[in-house]
Amino acid sequence: MEVSVLGAAKQVGRSAFLLKGDKTRVLLDYGVQLGKTPSFPSHVKPKDVDGIVLSHAHLDHSGAIPLFFLKNKLPVHATDLTMELSELLIEDFVQLSRFSLPFEYLEVVNMMKNAKGAKIGKKSKIGEFSISFLEAGHIPGSAIVQLDNGKKRVIYTGDFNAEDTNLLKAASTDWNEPDIIITESTYATADHPAREDVEDDFIAFLKEVVERGGIALVPAFSVGRAQEMACILKKKKFPYPIAMDGMALKTNDILMRYQEYLRDPVLFKKSLGSLEIMRNWGQRRRIMKQPSVIIAPAGMLVGGSAVFYNNEVSKNSKNAICIVSFQVPGTPGRTLLEKGIILVNGKAQKVKAEVRRFNFSSHSGRSKMLDIFKKINGSPKVLTVHGEATSCIKFSEDLNELGFESYAPDVGFKLEV
Repeated sequence: MEVSVLGAAKQVGRSAFLLKGDKTRVLLDYGVQLGKTPSFPSHVKPKDVDGIVLSHAHLDHSGAIPLFFLKNKLPVHATDLTMELSELLIEDFVQLSRFSLPFEYLEVVNMMKNAKGAKIGKKSKIGEFSISFLEAGHIPGSAIVQLDNGKKRVIYTGDFNAEDTNLLKAASTDWNEPDIIITESTYATADHPAREDVEDDFIAFLKEVVERGGIALVPAFSVGRAQEMACILKKKKFPYPIAMDGMALKTNDILMRYQEYLRDPVLFKKSLGSLEIMRNWGQRRRIMKQPSVIIAPAGMLVGGSAVFYNNEVSKNSKNAICIVSFQVPGTPGRTLLEKGIILVNGKAQKVKAEVRRFNFSSHSGRSKMLDIFKKINGSPKVLTVHGEATSCIKFSEDLNELGFESYAPDVGFKLEV
């Protein structure tokens, strides 16, 4: 068995790996790198692939899959919820892209026609490979993927979080005895603060902003993070107006049909009931005159309704912008965090609003990841990917010290067992 690294090598973005068995070739994810211009993984000819397995819906894992449907028919295996959320995110990517993408809506439609949705804990098959989806705890529908051809077993973590959140159950880390592990390394050099403490600080800050007459903008990923924020506000009985806008509203509608993927469906439904849903510009103009909390995508301020709110909220020192999502280098959100600057009509402007970051990560941190690997049976070879270079390299070194044969690969690296 051989794994070829096509992307996500010493970077967060364009996750893609080609797994070759005796007779079957499976693509694990095929995402884009978001930034000033989107970039793609190394090219693979569709005729050289027997099927695609998608770990979860985020564009850095799913966004380039339509490239395989310009003329071809390949099965795409994922959880049923992941497929529906991927369609939502990729169609939005096509619509909002300011660049000429190498595919259009038709390819997204063809991708969905070839979707093979499954449930967590269920198995599917591509050629010689049996595919199992384990809970990943990252976003709704996300899965850790186990592939087995009867001779060798591969674990592909995708992105995972081994701790419960308000929205999702913790990832499953019962990985049997794999021969290869392809693991994310996003936070492999840092631990997260206690979740309850972050939630309490977040609520206290929001109350402070609203009580001084300000508006707190919470730019949040439309799939998962926006809903998690709403659940926290409901659980903590936040007493002031809360609005939600943008594509998160479509995600809410989808999740209502897939409540079996949620840790606490009752809390989720109650949280939606406490929101004011932004449907038109009249509502948006009114909420901007009212001390409140506004949850709006995109989480990195690349596009979506958060851009409108950010341009308005940033002008007033009473207001605040709460960064609750990971910010990829080069994105407007990262620039805001590092320099306190946003672009309005192409011109850089200093932000007057208070900017505060809260660590609501949906990835496991260093200590948790090391604990998981210490309990793994067997002697798998490990690829550390999906992290900035320092994280991938350091985590690989840590795993080598634990006795694993581990690599922080570059694009083009091949691993055989």
